[in-house]
Amino acid sequence: MSKKSKVTDQTATGQAGIRKKSKVPGVMITQFMEELPEGMTTPDFTRKPIALTIQEGKFAFFKAIIVGTPTPTVTWSRANGEILFHPSVCLQKYDEATHEHTIEFPKVSPEDADTYKCFATNEYGRAVCTVVLNVIEDTVDFRKTLKKRNPDGTREQKPMETEEKVWEILLSADKKDYERICAEYGITNFRGMLKKLNEMKKEREEEVAEFVTHISSLKPIEVTDDDYATIELDMDLKDPSSKLYLYKDGVMVPFSKDEADEQKHSLKQVGKKYIFKIKKLGVEDAGLYSVDVEGVNVFSTDFKVTPVEFAVKIQEVKAEEREDALFQCVLTAPMNEIKWYGKSALLSNSEKHEITISEDKLIHKLIVRDCMPLDAGIYAAVAGIKSCNAWLIVEGENYLFFKENNFHLQSKTNLYTYVCIFILLLFQIKSSEGLTISKDGTFHRLKIHKVTEEFAGKYKFEADGRKTEAEIAVEDPPRFNAEDLEAFKTPVTVKKGHKATFNLAFIGREPIKIQWYREGEELSEEANIKIEHSEGSSRLLLLKLQRKDSGEIKIKLKNEFGTMEALSQLVVLDKPTPPMGPLEIVEASSSAVEFKWRPPKDSGGCKILNYILERQQVGRNTWKKFGPIGPEAKYRDTDVDHGRRYCYRLRVETEMGISELMETEDIQAGTKAYPGPPSAPKVVSAFKDCITLSWSPPADTGGTSILGYNLEKRKKGSNLWGPVNPPNEMIRGKQFAVKDVVEGMEYEFRVSAINNSGAGEFSSPSEFVFARDPKMRPRFTDAKIKSFMVVRAGNSKITSFNAEGTSQILIPSAERSDTGVYTIIVKNIVGQETISIEIRVTDEPKPPGPVELDENVHGTVTISWTASPDEKRDDRLHYMVTKRDSSKRTWNTIADRIFNNRFTACNIMPGREYQFRVYAKNDMGSSKPSESPKWLIPTCNLLCPPKFIVPLKTHTAPEGYECYMTCAIKGDPTPHVTWLRDSVSLNTNTNYLISNTCGVCSLLILRVGSKDTGEYKVVAENSLGRAESATKLTVRGKPFKETFYAFPHLLS
Repeated sequence: MSKKSKVTDQTATGQAGIRKKSKVPGVMITQFMEELPEGMTTPDFTRKPIALTIQEGKFAFFKAIIVGTPTPTVTWSRANGEILFHPSVCLQKYDEATHEHTIEFPKVSPEDADTYKCFATNEYGRAVCTVVLNVIEDTVDFRKTLKKRNPDGTREQKPMETEEKVWEILLSADKKDYERICAEYGITNFRGMLKKLNEMKKEREEEVAEFVTHISSLKPIEVTDDDYATIELDMDLKDPSSKLYLYKDGVMVPFSKDEADEQKHSLKQVGKKYIFKIKKLGVEDAGLYSVDVEGVNVFSTDFKVTPVEFAVKIQEVKAEEREDALFQCVLTAPMNEIKWYGKSALLSNSEKHEITISEDKLIHKLIVRDCMPLDAGIYAAVAGIKSCNAWLIVEGENYLFFKENNFHLQSKTNLYTYVCIFILLLFQIKSSEGLTISKDGTFHRLKIHKVTEEFAGKYKFEADGRKTEAEIAVEDPPRFNAEDLEAFKTPVTVKKGHKATFNLAFIGREPIKIQWYREGEELSEEANIKIEHSEGSSRLLLLKLQRKDSGEIKIKLKNEFGTMEALSQLVVLDKPTPPMGPLEIVEASSSAVEFKWRPPKDSGGCKILNYILERQQVGRNTWKKFGPIGPEAKYRDTDVDHGRRYCYRLRVETEMGISELMETEDIQAGTKAYPGPPSAPKVVSAFKDCITLSWSPPADTGGTSILGYNLEKRKKGSNLWGPVNPPNEMIRGKQFAVKDVVEGMEYEFRVSAINNSGAGEFSSPSEFVFARDPKMRPRFTDAKIKSFMVVRAGNSKITSFNAEGTSQILIPSAERSDTGVYTIIVKNIVGQETISIEIRVTDEPKPPGPVELDENVHGTVTISWTASPDEKRDDRLHYMVTKRDSSKRTWNTIADRIFNNRFTACNIMPGREYQFRVYAKNDMGSSKPSESPKWLIPTCNLLCPPKFIVPLKTHTAPEGYECYMTCAIKGDPTPHVTWLRDSVSLNTNTNYLISNTCGVCSLLILRVGSKDTGEYKVVAENSLGRAESATKLTVRGKPFKETFYAFPHLLS
C-alpha cells in the first residue's frame, strides 16, 4: 500500500519564533525559546539539497546533512499537493554511515516537478531549506490509447484491446485500487501509469464538462439478491435530451427504458439518478461496462463473474424466540466472501449477525443472534451471479408471521383437555372458508389463507381461563392502477402561457404522504403551482407555463409500508431561439457565396420548418428578402457581383412562430485571388510524334476551385514560350499529350492553373526531353527458334548476312568438324542479348562388323559384334538388335540404344533356329544391318545333377554393415538348396534373408555381427546327385572414429 505524508509549515503551538541566520545560504532557522539549555542546539544544515533538472524517467534524488541536539526529525514536503511515498514513486532514506538524509525518485515524471522543502525539527527549533526539481517531459499522444469513435460519437463496433480496457478501468477506479489493477494486468511502471492517467483524466474532465454539469455516486457494478446486476450513477446533464450509450467490452449494448420490458438491459432514471439493470445473469455477462454521454465516456466498471454454483443451498430455518438461527450454504468453488441479505437489506458482521467462512472457503454461514419476531422473513445468499433464499420462521409463546400471503397465529398450552377459543374483536372465530383452526398436541393454530385488510385487528386466545392476544397489521403500500399509470406516463404538451394538469388516482393505507417534483425539485403551492389532494387521487396544476418549465414531472407516494413513484414529461412549446454562429464560409467566389450556420440552441420543442433569409449589400440601406429557404442550415447565393460585400439576416420558423434574427458578418464575393503555381510538369512518356506530361495542382487555389490549366512549350536554346492549348480551350485534367513536336528536337514545358479570377503564375519548367522513340534493349522475337540442330555432312563453306530485324547464318555444306555451339549476340547502346544453338554435323553411320553368337547359360544367347567405324567420331552413335526365329519369319526389335558391343538375348527356345541383325544408329538415321549366322538350338536331354555355375566367394564385412552372398546353380530336376553356417541349417533362421530365383541363390545379412563369423556352405540336391560350395565370412571391427560417432556419450 502507498502512503502519503503531509508536513505543515507552522511554529509549534504556544512557542514564539526567533529567526536565526545559518552559515549555509538559503537555510532559514527558527528558534522556539530565547535561551537554550546547555549543550542543546537548534537544527541546521551543513549540506543543503541542490536544484536539479533531469530527463523524464531518470533516477533523481536530493541529499542533505543536518545537525542539531537532540537529533532533529527530518520531513519533506512540496509546494503543490502532497508527496506520494511508494517504492516505485518516491522514497525517503537515511544513511547512518554518512549521516545523509535522502529523498529519491526511481523514475522521475513530470508530476514530480515542483518546489520541495526539507524540514529539520527538534524541541528547540526548526531549519527549513527549499530546492527545485525540473523535469524535461517526453511528449505522448494519449488519445491513441483510447478507443476510436465514429463521426456520430459512437464507438467502432469491435471488441476492445487489452490496453484500451485497462485505461478505461483506471479512469473510473479509486486510487486505492490502482495497485490491484496494475498487478492484475501486468503493469510494472507504476509511475509512468500515474503520469499517463493524470493526463488522460484532465482530458476526460474537459470532455465530460461539455455535456455533464455534475457527476457523483459512481457505484461499481453489483449483483443483488433478485438475480440481476445494477450500475448506478448520479448525473446532472446540461441537455436532458443528450443520448446515453451502454457498451460491453467496447461493443454497444441496446437497452430499454421500461423495466417491465423483457429486454436483457434496461435503464431507469429517477431524477438525476441513472440505474442500468442487467437481467437473467450468465457467465457471458462478464466484461467491462462503459456509460457514454454523446460519445464521451463518463463511467466504466469491470464486471467479473466467478464460475461458482451452490452445491448446497440455504434451507428454511425455524427458531424459537430469543434463540440463534443458522443459515448455511456450500459452494462448488472457494470464494473469499459472499453477500448475505436479510429482507432485501445487505448484512454485515455485527452484534445481530455473524458471518463465518470455513478454511477451504467452501462453507459460508450466517448466524442471526437472539431471534425476535421482527427478524422473521426471507434471507438470501449471493455468490457471484448465483443466489438462493429461504425463510426464517421465529416461534414463541405467542407470535404472528406471514409466509406467502398466509397468516399463522400459534399458541402453546400445557394440557390437552383445555377448551381453546380464538376471538377477533370479541367475536368468536370458527373454521370457515379462508380460516382454519387446528390442534397439534399442545399447539393450537389459527391459519388465515389469504390476508386482506378486513383481517386486520386484535386476536385473543383463551384456554381454560387463560388468555393471550396478538395483533395483525396488514401492510398496504401505495400503488397505482395500471391503466391510470399508462395514461399518466403520456407526455403533456402545451403552448407557452397555457396551463398543464397532471392527475393520478391511487390506493393504499392512509395516511399517505404525497409529493410532486419537477426535474427532481419538489414543488409546493405557489402562484403558478396548485396542488390538490382528494381521497384516492392527487392533482397538479401548473399555470402560465414557460419554455424553461419543460422537464420530468414525478409524483411520489409514501406510507408506513412503502413508497411508489410515477413519471411523466411536460413539454412547453415556444418560439425558437435565433440560429447560432459562427458562420462557416464554404465558398466566396466571383460567382457564388456559400455559407453554413448552426441550428438554434432551442427549437422551442418543435421541428424546424424553414429558415428565413434576408440580404443587404454593404453600403446600402435596403434588405432583400429571399423568403423561406428550407430547414437545412446552409445556403448558396449565386446572385452576387464580383468584389461586392454582403451581409445576411437569418430567422428560424416553426409552428410556434418565427425567432429573433441573427445577423452575419460581411462576406466578400470573389476577390481577385489567383492560384499559385502547380508543380513542374513531369514526362510520362516521349516518342518522336508525342510527349505526354503530368503535374500536381497548386497548394494555393486562391480560395476557389481550380477550373483548368494552360500549358506552354519552348525549344532548347530559344527564349520564346509558345502555347500548347488554344487560349479559349483550357486543359481540364492534370495530364496532357503534346503532339505538336518535331522529331529529334529537345523541349521543355511549364503549366499555370486557372480559377474564377484567371490564370495564375506559371510553374517551374520541366526537364528537357527529346521528341524521339525511346531506346530499348534488343531482344529475340522468334519464339520457334531451336536450341539444337542436326546437319548432314557436306561442303565446309560458312556464310552469314543480316537484314533489318533479322539475322541468318548459312552453312551450304559442312563437315563433322563444324559440329559445336554457335552463339548469336545482338547489342546496341542500351544493352545486348545472346542466344546459343548447338549444331551437330553428321552422316548416316556405317554398319557394324561381323556378328558372333555364344550360349553361356541355357535359354540365353549372347550376341557380340565389331564396332562401327563411325563410333569413335560420333559420341551419340548407338546400336539396335533385331531377332528372327524359325517359327516366325518377321524381324522383331529386342534391344535399342545399346552403347556397347554386346547383348544377351533371353527366352531362347530349344529346337528353333535363330538369326540376329545389328544396326548402327545416330541423329541422321540407321546403317545397313550386319547379320549373324543362323543358330540352331538343339533339343537335348536336360536332366542333369546339380552343378555350381558361379560358386560362393570369400567375404570380409565390417561390423554393423550388410553382407550379400550369391551363387548360380543349374540342374534338372530343379535342385533343393540348403544354406548352412558351421554345418547348422539357416533355411528356417529368420535373421537371414534367403532367396532362390531361376537358379540364382542369395543370402542377405542385414547387420553383420561377430556371431556371424564362420564357414557358410550351399548344398544343392536333386534325384541325380548333390553339389556343394563353401566360403568363409570374416567380420572386421568398427574403425575408432566411427565408434565414437555411433556412441557420442563415450566422448565425454
